[in-house]
Amino acid sequence: MTSVSHIAALERRHQSLEQEIGEELAHASRDLIRLTSLKRKKLEIKDEIARLQRQTQH
Repeated sequence: MTSVSHIAALERRHQSLEQEIGEELAHASRDLIRLTSLKRKKLEIKDEIARLQRQTQH
């Protein structure tokens, strides 16, 4: 997988996590552990995207 296609896949996963977080927040009885886990994973993916983008610029 090329860096560009890997970044695109990560961006899709990031968007998917954003949607899952929104759905979890919409529930009256939120699962805070799941919500925290989703947010942590989303941040990890965002960091990975930024790292890959920096690498492809060099």
